[in-house]
Parts: sequence; C-alpha cells; structure tokens
Amino acid sequence: MPNPDPIPPTSIRQRFMRTMRVAAAFSIVIAALAVLLVARGQSELHIHMLIATALGIGLTVLLGTALMTLIFLSDRSGHDADAGARPSERDES
Repeated sequence: MPNPDPIPPTSIRQRFMRTMRVAAAFSIVIAALAVLLVARGQSELHIHMLIATALGIGLTVLLGTALMTLIFLSDRSGHDADAGARPSERDES
C-alpha cells in the first residue's frame, strides 16, 4: 500500500488537466447536441432557453467528469486506502 503524499506530484496534476481538457471538449459537444435537439423540437425558438440548455447540460457533464476524475486520481495516489482504515490499523511510521 503506497503512503499518501500530502502534496500531489505534478504528474497527477498534469493527468487531471489533460483529462479536464478532454472533458471540456466532450461537454461542449454534448451541450451543442442538446441545443440542436431542443431547437429542432420546438416551433418557436427562445434564445434564453437555448442558452440555459447549453449551460445546464455543459456544466453538468463537466462537473460529473471532474468529480469522477478526482475520485480515480485519489484512488490511484493511495489516499483512499488510508482514509478508510481504522486508527489501530494505520501505519504511523
């Protein structure tokens, strides 16, 4: 079991930023698709509804991917294993 480092190494930060760039592009594509579907389904378009749809869907997808990325990177760094251990089981070296 790796010992958790209080300051994450730069490789984890770089991995997070790379994943977030891909997630941002993915959320833009999904938001654009949602706006197209909303615009296609309505006879009269309201710009406010299209903006709200784009922001709502885009930010929701981006937030979800950011939280999932943080969970995966936290597990990989070893912080999760120490947090779930009982105080008597922790290695206090």
